[in-house]
Amino acid sequence: MIELDGALGEGGGQILRSALTLAMITGRPFRIRNIRANRAKPGLMRQHLVAVQAALRVCGGEATGAALGSQDLAFVPGPVTGGDYEFAIGTAGSCTLVLQTVLPALLKADKPSTLRLAGGTHNPMAPPVQFLQRAWCPRLAEMGACIDIDLERFGFYPTGGGIVDARVEPCTALQPRTWMTRGEPRAAYAEAFVAGVPERVAQRELECVGRAMHWSGNQLLIRGLPADQGPGNALMLTLDHEHATEVFTAFGAKSVTSEEVAHQVVRRTRQYLESRAVFAEYLADQMMLPLALAGGGGFTLDEVSMHARTNAQVIETFLPVRFTFGRWDGVDSCTVERTNTKGLRA
Repeated sequence: MIELDGALGEGGGQILRSALTLAMITGRPFRIRNIRANRAKPGLMRQHLVAVQAALRVCGGEATGAALGSQDLAFVPGPVTGGDYEFAIGTAGSCTLVLQTVLPALLKADKPSTLRLAGGTHNPMAPPVQFLQRAWCPRLAEMGACIDIDLERFGFYPTGGGIVDARVEPCTALQPRTWMTRGEPRAAYAEAFVAGVPERVAQRELECVGRAMHWSGNQLLIRGLPADQGPGNALMLTLDHEHATEVFTAFGAKSVTSEEVAHQVVRRTRQYLESRAVFAEYLADQMMLPLALAGGGGFTLDEVSMHARTNAQVIETFLPVRFTFGRWDGVDSCTVERTNTKGLRA
């Protein structure tokens, strides 16, 4: 059984999620202690517990320590089985993080699968659904995966209540890919989503973005949502290039001005643009596991975070691969290569 320390590196929930995914795919059981040790509230929160429960459903496995607040978990996977699944997080806990736990495993299933999740779709501690739709799924498609995600209802923090549907087709083998340059820009736009929040909030946010990014007209879009999907406000900037799409998001909150929300997301967007990297920090993190499963590839990224280095260590524990962080043409880079063929489930 693989032994993991949840206090490793950045010490967050990604260690658990990556371990669950890799255990299902490789068939290798694991035990993790000190779950989310470096967070203000250590242990399994609702969204992490649902990720464990979802993994158990998908592979028919067994677990001990699967309870709210638990800091120790043992997970023994069974064979991944396709089918129709529904999971309710019951809070504003992230649907997207649960999806990113089980979708890669379901690529190895015996038949197509559908998933329906209820919970948070837009909260500050996780990527929004549009990130999966615009940034993550298209890159996986280039590797041979077929995943479709539909946002039926928004679920903002702290209320939740969102609904996301996903469909995934089996994939015999992911193909190695390399993304080193963005290519030509194709589109750039900002969306201000408001539900149960005055439209003037969205207008002020977009005015700030327009001035800072020199955008105008159909690049600045108000997305009004039904009031019963709120209250909530998200400001989202999307940059679509020939070889990659990135999505940057900031969220409105009490005592935070529209200008502050705009400043947050503009600062992050500019950092990415100035870096010349293909992937920003979060997409880079999420592409590491698929590339490891493919056995090779790489990308440039705008920041080599502790989160990425920690994820690399967890992946290398389960798979016969090695990650290397370095520089390529003056930009940070990440490459992965297979070291042997042992440890891979047929």
